[in-house]
Amino acid sequence: MSAFFRTADPHGSSGGGSGGGARDEGGTSDVAGTLASLFRDGMPVRLTAWDGSSAGPADSLLGLHLRSERALSYLVTAPGDLGMARAWASGDLEISGAHPGDPYDLLLLLLDRIALRVPGPGELVRLVRTLGPRTFVPPTPPPQEHLPRWRRLVEGMRHSEARDAEAIEHHYDVSNAFYSHVLGESMAYTCALYTDADRTLEQAQYDKFDLVARKLELAPGQRLLDVGCGWGGMAMHAAREYGVHVTAVTLSPSQAEWGQRAVREAGLEGLVEIRHQDYREVTEGDFDAISSIGLMEHVGVKNYGSYFTFLRGKLKPQGRLLNHCITRPHNHPEEAGAFIDRYVFPDGELTGSGRIVTEAQDAGLEVVHTENLRKHYAMTLRDWNANLVEHWDECVAEAGAGTARIWGLYLAASRLGFERDKIQLHQVLAVRTEDGDDGLGLRPHW
Repeated sequence: MSAFFRTADPHGSSGGGSGGGARDEGGTSDVAGTLASLFRDGMPVRLTAWDGSSAGPADSLLGLHLRSERALSYLVTAPGDLGMARAWASGDLEISGAHPGDPYDLLLLLLDRIALRVPGPGELVRLVRTLGPRTFVPPTPPPQEHLPRWRRLVEGMRHSEARDAEAIEHHYDVSNAFYSHVLGESMAYTCALYTDADRTLEQAQYDKFDLVARKLELAPGQRLLDVGCGWGGMAMHAAREYGVHVTAVTLSPSQAEWGQRAVREAGLEGLVEIRHQDYREVTEGDFDAISSIGLMEHVGVKNYGSYFTFLRGKLKPQGRLLNHCITRPHNHPEEAGAFIDRYVFPDGELTGSGRIVTEAQDAGLEVVHTENLRKHYAMTLRDWNANLVEHWDECVAEAGAGTARIWGLYLAASRLGFERDKIQLHQVLAVRTEDGDDGLGLRPHW
């Protein structure tokens, strides 16, 4: 994210110069010029500031506007993605030429063009004199920001049941209405499957659920455990389309409430039970299949072994597990950056599909198939951004302007991450093979 977000706005003043940061003849600081001087490759968009100063190409269709001294303080006291996110969430940093619900075009332009250089000691002294010492006092973060990792470590063990519940609540309990505007009718907050470029988001989410069901070879009368069930999309698909009995669990109380109501409205009470429950508290066993769609990102890499061991223990012989989660293009554990950790997924941690396969195998599962849906997630994020733009006023009314702006930034930046192969999405299909019998045919049936 640190290279994704640096830009301006409709309120940008045309006054002021684009100089290198000296005070003008009237004695006021040239904020835009000073900030622009810190970018190694120059400023590819128009940068304006509250003091009337400007920098960058005057004919740029995209721009950034610093509305206040606080915006500048956020940027210089937390360099990189965190400072940008703070200024963006607070509304002190605005953009022109792009909608705040979808700054993708802006991020795409800036991604490869801008990098902050580290000023030397002498230049730091000049910056303090030019911008004033108050600029270097960190402002209070916006209310959307979660505690830093070290504070969370002090207050509770990482990935304990209590702390995981808190992290899930921070992200998923924004508002069911907000999510319905962004995600659409499917209420599926996971990568969709686009069988062709013209598929709608709703069609692609249906196809994703159906791919999971077909990989698991679901059939009438079987029992499915759906862990991290979200709003119940997979559970209801399995029951409605395949006649499966589903036990589904989520750590989010608002998701469970929504899903339970949706199950009643669909007339599926006899087939689907959605619980507000940690997957580690499920006591039933002998399931024919388990689906885990978007849960593993919250588990923690060090807990992969116990995660797969627990789920294997819930399967009957020849039972199947489909694990669907975001991955890295390498197999080293990697924590989320400061922006994602504080504003989106507290305690989020990813690694590569190789590590996932290894942990599943070491837990006694036979891995029979893996698939990377990276490009599909970029398309999914594109469509979520479009929904956010279309329902911008409703989303702002529901969750506040700061939260809506954070979501626009997060979705657009994540889309770029998937497009550039910085992050991936893998489905891993595994079986509880017993005495060499996996119950599968000779070729993938789906």
